[in-house]
Amino acid sequence: MASPAKSEQFPLREARKIVKDLQAPKPYIYWVDFLFVNTLGWAAIAVATLADTFSALQIAAVVVASVAMYRAVIFIHELSHLKRGTFKLFRLVWNVTCGMPMMVPSFTYAGVHIDHHKPQVYGTKEDGEYLPIGIESPWKLILYIVASAVVPFVVALRFTVLTPISYLHPKLRGLVMKHVSSLVVDLTFVREASANQNDRTWRWQEFGAMIFGMSAAAAAYFGFLPLTFFVVWYAVVTLLLTLNTVRTLVAHAYKSPGDERMSRTDEFADSIDIPGNNFISPLWAPVGLRFHATHHLFPAMPYHNLGEARRRLIAELPDNSMYLRSTRDGLFHALGCLIRDAKAAQKEAALPKPAQPKEQPQQPREAA
Repeated sequence: MASPAKSEQFPLREARKIVKDLQAPKPYIYWVDFLFVNTLGWAAIAVATLADTFSALQIAAVVVASVAMYRAVIFIHELSHLKRGTFKLFRLVWNVTCGMPMMVPSFTYAGVHIDHHKPQVYGTKEDGEYLPIGIESPWKLILYIVASAVVPFVVALRFTVLTPISYLHPKLRGLVMKHVSSLVVDLTFVREASANQNDRTWRWQEFGAMIFGMSAAAAAYFGFLPLTFFVVWYAVVTLLLTLNTVRTLVAHAYKSPGDERMSRTDEFADSIDIPGNNFISPLWAPVGLRFHATHHLFPAMPYHNLGEARRRLIAELPDNSMYLRSTRDGLFHALGCLIRDAKAAQKEAALPKPAQPKEQPQQPREAA
């Protein structure tokens, strides 16, 4: 990957000293934040389900539910980074009230996301959260966004239909776990068994998501749950996935072709911060994800401290020029940079390659 900071080394040691007191998560912030948006989201889903079809109230409720549930679902990112054995009750409540009903229990992200932060994995073909979209055709960006409309069907099918069948067929079980059990960018990603060990409760999470899906279907069949609920659920999941897809597109520069490992400096240079507006930006990049480059410097730092970490690093680093190069002015600026870089890479790839000089045949040595 050609990085503008290739010859530099990020002053990580100095940065760690500056933010060393910001590493501890505050449980009450997690609880208050999650419970508020999760309750708001489900309340809005209920309103949208009971409202008149395509009424202003239903449309407004779907929008509110999508934004609220998006923030609630994104706590899956925090769960993957919280130290194993901590926040046990929070993990349970999140999975039961959000992860399972949304068909994204925490095991679908825990192992694969930790691999994304490993220096030997980031930006390579083994990284399920990375594709070289920054050097590919810009038209592919549209395909990534459009694909968000298909994912709700896939996850519903995976947990409601394939899961119970896979319990009876070991071969299908292996295929399900490897190919449709991970929240990733690369759809060809194969989940290794080791990723399951990052969340030892994945079996009951999977079973719970299956029970929720089958119970909802049974409730609708017997008339206890209106069919409108499924339409609203689909609309909400599609909208929140679309927001997350756009957010993911601007999380990195995605310039690595994936054939070599990247240094920590290159990983940071390939990541992006978009502080933006304190009121608007958290709607499309919630739970600290607008500070994605800073997050890649300090993966274990809780989301509620990333903004303060950024302020300190800008003010206290002896030379903050490299740190500031990771910043984009806003969402549209970041998307524009991604499209511009992709177009430039395509033009460069289309240029004729310079002819390689032919090797001169070696002259036979004269016998002594």
